[in-house]
Amino acid sequence: MSKEKVIYGLYDDDDIILDAVKAIREKGHHIDEVYSPFPIHGLDHAMGLKHSRIAITSFIYGCIGASCALLMFWYMMIYDWPMIIGGKPNFTLNENLPAFIPITFEMTVFFASHLMVITFLIRCGLYPGSSSTSPDPRTTDDKFLMEIHVDEDAKKVKKIKDLMKKTGAIEIKEKE
Repeated sequence: MSKEKVIYGLYDDDDIILDAVKAIREKGHHIDEVYSPFPIHGLDHAMGLKHSRIAITSFIYGCIGASCALLMFWYMMIYDWPMIIGGKPNFTLNENLPAFIPITFEMTVFFASHLMVITFLIRCGLYPGSSSTSPDPRTTDDKFLMEIHVDEDAKKVKKIKDLMKKTGAIEIKEKE
């Protein structure tokens, strides 16, 4: 059974790490993770990550928000306490729908945005009480970290370390 080593390369510029990711992937190495204090445009494509399905959940949350808004209007304005406002009939929701569009839109955006934030935080493990998974606390401030898992092969480890140094890493560490 072969042991696995983890190699960490610390970079100090987002453009440098983006170029480093491209160069290391061109050499055929798999990059497991890149830690960054802010999103880097094009990094997901450079790492070869698949498109996220989180947009589907946003659409579903928006549909839930619109449904809740229309159900609320139907209950309040037609079933529970029907009122005639501005001469508009109060018999069906369809006849009153144009008056409800702005609030329906707002509820759609409200549900989609708030539930997406909650989904994102849970998916990333950033909910209250969770521990940090970043191997270096400087990645939350101004540094960028690349993580590569390799078999315990001395030649391969040296090759990756040299490649990281060549691509601009300011610090390289390894861990078993």
